[in-house]
Amino acid sequence: MLKPESQNEAFFQGVAEDLPEEFSYKALSRAAILSVFFGLFGLLAWFSPLLTVLPFLATLFACLAFYNLNRFPAELTGKLWAAIGGVLGIALLIGAPAKHSYIYLTEVPDGYERISFAALKSPMGAPDVPTLEALKLNGKKIFLKGYIHPTSLASMSSKSFVLVPDWATCCFGTQPPLTHMIEVRLVNEKFATRSYRQHSLAGTFEVMPQIKEIDGLTGVYYVLEAEHFQ
Repeated sequence: MLKPESQNEAFFQGVAEDLPEEFSYKALSRAAILSVFFGLFGLLAWFSPLLTVLPFLATLFACLAFYNLNRFPAELTGKLWAAIGGVLGIALLIGAPAKHSYIYLTEVPDGYERISFAALKSPMGAPDVPTLEALKLNGKKIFLKGYIHPTSLASMSSKSFVLVPDWATCCFGTQPPLTHMIEVRLVNEKFATRSYRQHSLAGTFEVMPQIKEIDGLTGVYYVLEAEHFQ
């Protein structure tokens, strides 16, 4: 004879109550997952200080995950993932800025002045001619960073190339404005090869009185005799 429905419900309810806690369903904390996600991508901050925001987000989401896990212990799981994301975030949040600060303070060779392309580029809408700051730097020893324009290399290993300020111009190989380019001549034992990473250079800067022709490009006003190339 079949048991009444109410008795069946009572039986299954009793079985469910007797199940161990580990068999009950818990959702994986989304904040914990995001902390690991940003922690792994935050490894890129070791190479670029602009990406330090990624380990910051990893740390933030790890803290949020632990807050939610302590608040809802019966509904959420993921402490291990939150811990991994938090450790990655904190380590990179401390280590990456320290590394970039050390490089910034020690990378300029003695006797050279650090400048940026911003001092050399003509303002938007103004004539594309050397700036007043560039003219003041004529004949001086400078240090700056930039990217190799891909069409400016005469061979796979070249002693001369054109330096541009940004990654987009470097990779897409478009024609930059005249004041956004520097012809570099390496006077040490090093050679330049095709590359999409940023390079550091130091040497004697020269402003040409008229456009100097360059194969594959319109030409340049600026020339750098580089003793340091990295």
